[in-house]
Amino acid sequence: MDTRLAGRTALVTGGSRGIGLAIVTALAAEGVRVVAAARTVTPELKETGAITISADLATSHGPAHLVDQALAELGGDLDLLVNNAGGGDGGAEMAPGFLGFADDDWRSLFDLNFFAAVRTTRAALPSLLRARGGIVNISSSGARMPHAGPVPYTTAKAALTAFGKALAEEFGPQGVRVNTISPGAVRTAMWEAPDGYGAGLAKAFGVSQEQFLAALPGQLGMTTGRLIEPAEVAALVTYLASPLAASVNGADLVIDGGSIKTV
Repeated sequence: MDTRLAGRTALVTGGSRGIGLAIVTALAAEGVRVVAAARTVTPELKETGAITISADLATSHGPAHLVDQALAELGGDLDLLVNNAGGGDGGAEMAPGFLGFADDDWRSLFDLNFFAAVRTTRAALPSLLRARGGIVNISSSGARMPHAGPVPYTTAKAALTAFGKALAEEFGPQGVRVNTISPGAVRTAMWEAPDGYGAGLAKAFGVSQEQFLAALPGQLGMTTGRLIEPAEVAALVTYLASPLAASVNGADLVIDGGSIKTV
């Protein structure tokens, strides 16, 4: 399928691993000139051929500085912004319930999972408006099932989903499409790393991480019986970025293996 993306430009945040790395790889394969941002630029990210920029988007000034750098590197406007930076993938410290999170925990998770997207979008919008481009926000199925993860994380993702809806309404008439993708449990370091969130939950439940991951799709009601692959999320980003999805605006597309049961 010809996505007609060759020669277009994109900025992808959180591109060093997992979903972000898969998005960078998929867009580059379609001929997109990609600027990929991450706190730490990994060898895997460099291998994609993308322009890489080290940035901390959890700071108030980081997103605007990143956009300035990206535009300078590209020598022109942005056609696509993918707000992927985020995470609630600490270890056992992310496993407690509501009373286990202090104000600083809420602030840090909102800075990374919500305000990073707000600030990056605000900085990129003048360029996206000139290019009549698009924005794809990577939220989470936890935005619709807030009990399914650390409550500050899922609440921040719910805010991100609402943010995308509001942007689509305001800027759609000006030629900028804004859509959201809400993945369920994706096969990333969040679940598989020995010091990640999945390992913390396994410890809390008194089982091995291997046992925990084997049971996870069933526990989450994933009718596919397996975790989602990062490349599957990346393929959806590529479609939404393309002219093939020209009439898709303000959507929140869930890719969760069937875990959300409501209409």
